[in-house]
Amino acid sequence: MQYFDIFLTWQGWVYLIILSVLEVILGIDNIIFISIVTDQLPLAKKRTARNTGLLLALVIRLVLLGAVAWLMSLTTVYTKWGLSFSYQNIILLIGGLFLIYKSTIEMHKNVKGAEDVKHKVKSKLYAVILQIVLIDVIFSFDSIISAVGMTNGIQADTGHNPLSIIYISVLISMAIMMIFAGKISKFISDYPTIKMIALSFLATVGVLLVAEAFGAHIPKGYVYFGLVFSLIVELMNIKMRKNSTLK
Repeated sequence: MQYFDIFLTWQGWVYLIILSVLEVILGIDNIIFISIVTDQLPLAKKRTARNTGLLLALVIRLVLLGAVAWLMSLTTVYTKWGLSFSYQNIILLIGGLFLIYKSTIEMHKNVKGAEDVKHKVKSKLYAVILQIVLIDVIFSFDSIISAVGMTNGIQADTGHNPLSIIYISVLISMAIMMIFAGKISKFISDYPTIKMIALSFLATVGVLLVAEAFGAHIPKGYVYFGLVFSLIVELMNIKMRKNSTLK
């Protein structure tokens, strides 16, 4: 029970709320990716793939939380052939390149009009889930490292271990994402322009991951602001088009 003593302090509850919100925000790109790759599946399999992907994301995050010391050791820099790198950088680089590749391919399909019913039926459930697992690992690194970094000062402030806060915030954020993932997925699928914005967002996140792998740290807040601004503008356009058709 000593791990939950932190909730006897007001700081513990404040950190829990802040960290839960942070985890949800960091999970947005994960939800968007899952929504886009599951859109390739027949309707009957979409929910299965989506829920499986989010459950896998939860499991991966919990496993990584249990290996925080190992996770943080991945930042150790190694020098080989005159180049400095770490395992974490390699993982970020692979994830970033995969996101850029996947987003570009999906954009090409949408622009070309190749994403028809026949294409969706041919998509395999296990192949989609495999892609989700790969990207879950990348996004889980980002999520857990951010959570650990944010809670570094909690133990000094309260005298309690902050690990319970991280675990609970991950569970809360995943529950929220599972509740709204279906609605987000349907919304992205119903509006092609929204899907293109989402794909552009994922491609940008991929570029940020590649940049981070080479040591350039760009605040993601700029990307999230751009996404929100683009969505607001497009929602206004959708509303305007609906109003014009009613006249």
